[in-house]
Amino acid sequence: MLERSTRENGHEPAAGVRRSTVRVALVTGGTGGIGTEICKNLAELGNQVIATYLGSEETQATDWQRARRSAGCDIHLVECDVSNFDACARMAETVESRYESVDILINCAGITRDKTLGKMEKDHWHAVLDTNLDSVFNVTRNVIDGMIRRGYGRIVNISSVNGQKGQFGQTNYAAAKAGMHGFTKSLAREVASCGITVNTVSPGYVDTHLLKAIPDPIRQDIVSKIPMGRLAKPEEIAWVVAFLASEESTYITGANIAVNGGLFMV
Repeated sequence: MLERSTRENGHEPAAGVRRSTVRVALVTGGTGGIGTEICKNLAELGNQVIATYLGSEETQATDWQRARRSAGCDIHLVECDVSNFDACARMAETVESRYESVDILINCAGITRDKTLGKMEKDHWHAVLDTNLDSVFNVTRNVIDGMIRRGYGRIVNISSVNGQKGQFGQTNYAAAKAGMHGFTKSLAREVASCGITVNTVSPGYVDTHLLKAIPDPIRQDIVSKIPMGRLAKPEEIAWVVAFLASEESTYITGANIAVNGGLFMV
């Protein structure tokens, strides 16, 4: 069982951060570009972090974990297909049996299958909705009862600027990310009296391997439309997530924080 004392686990809280216990943080899609920085940041703040991975990507996930540990960041792994409700139920049971609780949930798993609607295949629609939106229900539903029972929880859903403004060729992705906002606001109302906050972070375009794979002229066109004149760094998203996941963020719930360099303002 996880010892709940911060000092006993070899973690020291960051300067200015009060931490009476080690919080357990579950990060779906934690091995991705943004997810990696979220896991690192949460771990450095003294949380016990567990990242999900697909069973078909076990080798990559263990290599990822080894690289994090060699850098002094001990992040645990749990296999789960977050698009499958029963798999999420088994995963949540495993995590709670090993670590006693899930105090922080970051719903970060996501994929893209971009096509204009006239060319989009049914499978591409469902793959994106299943992974990007259904997963938020699948995982949250299986940890929310424990949060309510313990009277504490932090849930942060990673949406996108394109869920706010739409994007050409992304009816599936934009619909899924927009759906996160409604989910967040509704759940925030349901659990506000239970010591649980639920918020959304909407990144703009982030400098990850996915963006680097885009041809340079297209990438430069994207950057030219961002008032700050650059892509976001993954750690800039992670800092906002860590703020919302902290014990001190007690009075922010049902909110969306846009981290998009001024690309879209409301």
